[in-house]
Amino acid sequence: MRPIPYGRQQIAPADLEAVMQTLQSDFLTQGPKVEEFEKKFAEYIGCKYAVAVANGTAALHLCTLALGVNQDSRVITTPITFAASANCVLYAGGQVHFADIDPETALLDLEKVRVLLESKPKGYFSGLIPVDFAGYPLDLEAYRQLADEYGLWIIEDACHAPGGYFVDSAGVKQNCGNGNYADLAIFSFHPVKHIATGEGGMITTNNPELYQKLLLLRTHGITKNPELLHENHGGWYYEMQALGYNYRMPDMLCALGISQLDRADAGLHARQAIARRYDAAFAPEKKIKILNPLAYASGKTPAHIFHAYHLYIILVQYRKELYDYLRENEILTQVHYIPVPSMPYYKELGWQKGDFPLAENYYAHCLSLPMFPSLTEEDQQYVIDKILAWVQRQTN
Repeated sequence: MRPIPYGRQQIAPADLEAVMQTLQSDFLTQGPKVEEFEKKFAEYIGCKYAVAVANGTAALHLCTLALGVNQDSRVITTPITFAASANCVLYAGGQVHFADIDPETALLDLEKVRVLLESKPKGYFSGLIPVDFAGYPLDLEAYRQLADEYGLWIIEDACHAPGGYFVDSAGVKQNCGNGNYADLAIFSFHPVKHIATGEGGMITTNNPELYQKLLLLRTHGITKNPELLHENHGGWYYEMQALGYNYRMPDMLCALGISQLDRADAGLHARQAIARRYDAAFAPEKKIKILNPLAYASGKTPAHIFHAYHLYIILVQYRKELYDYLRENEILTQVHYIPVPSMPYYKELGWQKGDFPLAENYYAHCLSLPMFPSLTEEDQQYVIDKILAWVQRQTN
């Protein structure tokens, strides 16, 4: 048996053919596949606009720039996320603040955000960056109501949740990243994500002004659009109208993304099946807590939530011992995430141990198990058997 990782991309013959066709075309960088991928991804998510970029971090950075984050901006995010969700604010010169998590979901706790907002005058904070952590969809309707009360914008970090959704108070299904409640949303196409292109990201929005800003900032702040030019010297002419970046996604990666998108729903349902098998195996075991099992939906029924299951996470008392034991048995689990404020860089900004006790307690016990569509039932059963055997050893 080869090692079983926590995540793995799945490259099909159709993916290889899509990339080969693009390599043999006239375009490798920005070409027709970029626009095609953007259009198909927007249709899949259910938003008006999508902008393909170099990676998820670039997507976050461009979002903060488009929203005007600067040295006077203070933005709230969760401590349990990849560092980029917070770093993007610093890239734009802003200040990052954190609110603790809901221990039942590991999502940014809305009520703790409210307490933080109430502790300062209105206008002190500029925006929120909540995260659909592990693929579990945020109730963005509630976040929107709070944001509107305090005059905040929202960037939804939906990297873990393409295809996930919640049902709002009107009974309408709201896909993660569809732009109905967040000003902007971002996705990543890193190899362990639902759609894998090696590197790549996407920004989605329903706001035409933000869309135009993103297009400009993605490509050095340069435009050739005749309708936007201040002058026009001829067909060759272009203008740099803002300080932008080279955050473009090349045609060949977009071709791979289009092919992967065709199998996105099948991958989601495979992840759900894997989660159900884990749930059935671990639910009876009192020494294992499942984060967001399918039967639990933060006060809502499973019909109101579709968990995209980028990650399947359990919490155990002796996490390091289990992690080491599984590695000895060729099972390569992972920990998501080390709380961002506990990183040395953020400690230098003033954050201290104990600032976010729920996030710190979660980190001390969490473990991400193998979760990817091509995980076989045989391999999954091997993982389950090893975990239950380890738990039995602790009991004895």
